[in-house]
Amino acid sequence: MAARAGSLESGWFGVSDGDRSTLHSGTLVFGPRAEFGSLQAEAEPFRRCSAKLRGLSGSGGAAVKTELNLLLDELLSHNYSSQLYNHNTPAQVTSLTTALNNLHHSYSSQLYNYNTPAQDVCMLLVHASRLVPHSQEHLVIKLCQLIHQLLNQLQVIVDEQTLDTLVSYCTRALRTCSSWTHSEIMLALSSLVYGNGPRCQRHLPELLGQNGILLTYGDPNQTDIELRRSAVHCMANLCLGVPGHAYLEETYKGACYRVFLKTLQSPKPSNVEDMVFCTLLQSALKGMQYFLNGAKWKASPDQDLGSLLALLKKYMFHGLPGINVEMPQVLYPAPLPQYETVPAAKAEPAQDTPTQRQTPASQQNKKRKSRGKGKKAKTEGKADGGPEEGDDEEPNLGPVRAGGGGGGAGRGESRIGWPPTSTPLPQPLHLGVSPQLYPCWKKGSSDSEFSDPEGGMQSKLRLYQARVRQSSLQCFLAVVKSVEKRVLYGYWSSFIPDAPGIGSPPSLTLLTIALKDPSPKVRAGSLQVLSALLEGSRQFLSAAEDTSAPRQAFTPFSATLAASLRELHRCLLLALLAESSSQTLTQVIKCLAHLVSNVPYNRLRPGLLNPLWKQIRPYVRHRDVNVRVSSLTLFGALVSAQAPLPEVQLLLQQPGPTVGPGASGGTTPQEPSLSWRHPGLRERDSNVPSPGVEGVPEAPCWLLQLCVALVTQPREEPYSDSDAGGSTGGALEPSPVRLEALQVLAHLVKGYFPLAQASLLELAHLGARCLSEQDPSVQLHGAKLLEELGTGIIQQYRADASSPESTKAVPLSQVVQFWSEVLTGPLVGALQNDQHPTLQTSACDTLSSILPQAFSQLPDKTQVLCITVLLGLTYSENSLVKAAAVRALGVYILFPCLREDVMFVADTANAILTVLDDRSPNVRAKAAWSLGNLTDTLIVNMESVGVEFQEEVSDMLLLKVLRSATQASGDKDRVKSNAVRALGNLLHFLQPARLRKQAFEQPLEQAMRALIDTVRGDATMKVRWNACYALGNAFRNAGLPLGTASWSKEAYSALSSVVTSCKNFKVRIKSAAALSIPATRDRYGDTQQFAEVWCALAQALEHSEETEDFLEYRYCASLRAELCHALLHLLSLCQLDDLATVVASLSNQTKSAVQSFMVHYLTDTALVSKRDDVSREDAADPMEPRDRLKELDQAVSRLKELGAEDGADSRSDLDTVKRFLEDVARSCETIKTSDGLDVKEMHTASPQKLL
Repeated sequence: MAARAGSLESGWFGVSDGDRSTLHSGTLVFGPRAEFGSLQAEAEPFRRCSAKLRGLSGSGGAAVKTELNLLLDELLSHNYSSQLYNHNTPAQVTSLTTALNNLHHSYSSQLYNYNTPAQDVCMLLVHASRLVPHSQEHLVIKLCQLIHQLLNQLQVIVDEQTLDTLVSYCTRALRTCSSWTHSEIMLALSSLVYGNGPRCQRHLPELLGQNGILLTYGDPNQTDIELRRSAVHCMANLCLGVPGHAYLEETYKGACYRVFLKTLQSPKPSNVEDMVFCTLLQSALKGMQYFLNGAKWKASPDQDLGSLLALLKKYMFHGLPGINVEMPQVLYPAPLPQYETVPAAKAEPAQDTPTQRQTPASQQNKKRKSRGKGKKAKTEGKADGGPEEGDDEEPNLGPVRAGGGGGGAGRGESRIGWPPTSTPLPQPLHLGVSPQLYPCWKKGSSDSEFSDPEGGMQSKLRLYQARVRQSSLQCFLAVVKSVEKRVLYGYWSSFIPDAPGIGSPPSLTLLTIALKDPSPKVRAGSLQVLSALLEGSRQFLSAAEDTSAPRQAFTPFSATLAASLRELHRCLLLALLAESSSQTLTQVIKCLAHLVSNVPYNRLRPGLLNPLWKQIRPYVRHRDVNVRVSSLTLFGALVSAQAPLPEVQLLLQQPGPTVGPGASGGTTPQEPSLSWRHPGLRERDSNVPSPGVEGVPEAPCWLLQLCVALVTQPREEPYSDSDAGGSTGGALEPSPVRLEALQVLAHLVKGYFPLAQASLLELAHLGARCLSEQDPSVQLHGAKLLEELGTGIIQQYRADASSPESTKAVPLSQVVQFWSEVLTGPLVGALQNDQHPTLQTSACDTLSSILPQAFSQLPDKTQVLCITVLLGLTYSENSLVKAAAVRALGVYILFPCLREDVMFVADTANAILTVLDDRSPNVRAKAAWSLGNLTDTLIVNMESVGVEFQEEVSDMLLLKVLRSATQASGDKDRVKSNAVRALGNLLHFLQPARLRKQAFEQPLEQAMRALIDTVRGDATMKVRWNACYALGNAFRNAGLPLGTASWSKEAYSALSSVVTSCKNFKVRIKSAAALSIPATRDRYGDTQQFAEVWCALAQALEHSEETEDFLEYRYCASLRAELCHALLHLLSLCQLDDLATVVASLSNQTKSAVQSFMVHYLTDTALVSKRDDVSREDAADPMEPRDRLKELDQAVSRLKELGAEDGADSRSDLDTVKRFLEDVARSCETIKTSDGLDVKEMHTASPQKLL
């Protein structure tokens, strides 16, 4: 790690903003080689001084001391970075950098050879440290300054020996030298340890151990504030780690953390200036950030998250004009807002001068007029350029943005002390918010408000305070990344605005900063933190709901959370309208995109998206490319959030935005005219009738047309400088805009395909055009768009015939035309483009999205082409291509026109089996999925075609598939889940004649034992579910030696164990279903085996409501139904010897529970409808009460048959079972009478029939 300067924020070439000179034009006039010569010339003084210094020895007395003093002065006077930090324009610097890069390694090596190589610097500093004794304090100071200067400006990577030597020198100097030298020594030490904490292991006890130097100097009781700041700064640099390398040991990190925390908790000493104290706070916050970046947060008594968050929230508002925060020492996790006292603003000369509050309204009106709708681009450029390229905030604006709403920021603003205004807003909000909630900086104010009698000191102080706020937000961002989200959600209400309440004190949140802070960087920082909090919060926010009527007695958490989400929308919309900085505006829109992606709009009242949709429309045409890209990202989030949403569907059907002052959705503050793209758009839009009018065809989706235009049409006006270098093809939109537009199209097609299907062929041409371009990214997005179109068509044809989607499906002829054009275009070339494997992968996914009905109508040569290309790509050297190709074959094997082709099945099987041995787990997982589909096809053909198809499949191929699937069942869970599915299908498919062959004997036993081991194993529940399903599938094969084979007992034992003990009810359901599949008594084995199965099912039914996981309760009804079905099935097959086990299991307690569940199963008419609450594959087979009663009738008939047989010993057991069924039937008769069931349905199970 390069040892860097004491500055905590490295800038261009690693130099901090404070040390870096501002770039201006006019200095860099030479070419790169002339510049190189200049660098060589500048390196000459260093080489000369270095050679002289290394020639000195410590035995020369006063003469050597004098010479050493002069050499150190000369070395310190040399500017080592003059050529890197002179006054040049960014364009000139970019030009020089590009030219230098073209010289490659030769220039780089010469640069280091001629201009201070790292080895020379290390040798110089080590030798100087040996020459300068600690008693010569003025020389010690100069040496420390040289260490700091060289490491700061040259970014030298010091070796281990040099680091050890110089750190030892500095630590000894701190022990022996006078206190007036310590600040400079600490500065050199901080430069040495920057990112080198783990490499300073030998010195850490002296620095950070008990009574360590840094702990002593960094203690809040230290009176020298500069020395204290330097110590905290040095500890921060020690905590800085490099990803992939070792971090500081926990013991020393904990010591640093405690110092950082105490520093932030201690008040400002009365004798310390505000700016100096701000630098101390900034060092502590940066150190806390480095500490948090090192590892995940571990709660401990010394590391309390609530205390840290309280401090961060306090310093997030440090020095913010008009706000005096009295924050509690600890924030506690709670679903309700934390109480905090925000007193009315007092007169603070350092922040809020009386002049500010006494500004005449006329002056405010003048400012407001200049910021109105007619603001010119020149004014905007000035507003954007100042803070982003220079300081952190606008020095001439003082406490601007001192009004505003949202996040509690606008609630009770008079109590916080923002200047009121009675003038109208500069533009309509369309948000239903009152004028006093609009940020006052947007309303405008006079420059005279911020007159500074101290000659700029107040502006400088505000700059330092803004840096503290920015550091606090960066530290908070590190907290969000290091702490588990579920823990942070407990503090949600402390940082996220809640619904504004009447009479309640205003809360201070992240949105308060986004709306009120005068620094655009601080505003952007708060939005970054908010985005990080919102990212991945979908599960937490899913608890929000406000669709029902409000409760009067209490407010549930779901309603509180929903109100908070509504306030978030309102505040971010205000920030969107108020923001003038393009960079911060981009963060606002990105934050909105994160919000939209995670909010459960289907559980909230409609209306949240409508104002957002209207306000974001104009920003798609913003002059800044980053704003345009983020706006498209937000549109992508809108059309993909819980799609399809009725509110979004209505918004998509609205006509396109018109331009001018009365445009729908308003205008951006930066762009009063939105007709830059299409000058004639205003005239065209004024003549377009609204859709839905009788006789007028529905207009195409405006968002779709906009995105297509952004991808294909040339831009008609120049953009901002940020577009430079980002355009493709010269006249087209910049590449990021085009790619984002293609992504929006893909999301739109995926979520709202009925609105896009009218433009199906147009989108097909667009995708083909993108595939024809040279940019691989555009090609990838074009292929993805075609894939989504194909998937949307398939979903329409899979819908029920009675559904609206099915009735409005794309005609098959149009689908065939769509794929004919796609497959005769550049898609085939993309499939064969070995230079871009990612493009090949995406093209394979596109090829797999063909509608089966359309594929059968394509020309034969086209079908053969698709199959041949996919089979060939399974042998690709790229794992991604191979995985996509084998997955596509797994889709094709299910096509009705291909699955009965034995040759295609054989070719596909061989390709899949070859890929199944690949070393990539992802490839093997895709191959296993395709193998499962292939075996599904075998079962379908066996049922539809019959024996003829079974005989056409060769024994060799079946043996090969069986062995490969058995081997894959021992792979990772991703592979295993589909491998066991394939085994179940194969064991079901094998004919009895094949099972009797000796060649199949050993593979059959291995396959069954693989399934048994998987059922018993500790794999994921999905794998065990598939294994139970596979065993039940195998049990359907009448030729399988079930009941007599050696593995039969183990199979039944495994399923019996799962049905009683598995925590997952879905796995229990599938195991119970497998136990009920054997059709004859002999397949259950001997009496002992039958008894084990019966007892397991009865026990599982008795305890079917016992679970540790509340989520499993939704499967209780399906589990009981499957268990009752299995018990009745066993009774319908039982023999006299089995009845003793049945009677023994029906003890008083068990009998009562089983009887109750059995009656409920036989009479519950809602059982079929309850099955809709769970997925179809996880529930029991639906049966009407009539069918269930027939099962009872079959059991009764079997008992009658047993009664006719001889067996006096079993007569009592038979009578007991009869009485049990009689009680069940009598209870059903009672329920029949009360609920009105059909008497004929119950007749066969009447008590008289059982006697």
